[in-house]
Amino acid sequence: MATYAELQTLRSDSGMQDRVTVAVAKKAQSLLAAVSPTAAEVTWAASAIASPTSEMPGMLNYVLAANSASTTAVILAASDATLQAAVDTAADAIIAGGI
Repeated sequence: MATYAELQTLRSDSGMQDRVTVAVAKKAQSLLAAVSPTAAEVTWAASAIASPTSEMPGMLNYVLAANSASTTAVILAASDATLQAAVDTAADAIIAGGI
């Protein structure tokens, strides 16, 4: 289990930030390419496509909190597909919550 201090350190990890930024852009693209995205999905996706770096901190916080039961080594070693799934889940929760 990652400690709070370790999770805070991961928030500053440039590799993690870059990977989450790309995952945000990919999620936004998939929503915009969907057959019938909701208005909330389009609003979030348009913002994320325009500035995935701005969306990244919230997504990274969500992903780290959701995976805090894992060790930092496991979190850092997550595959792109695993990270994408975590960001997709985070985005869906944020969109559903109207944030």
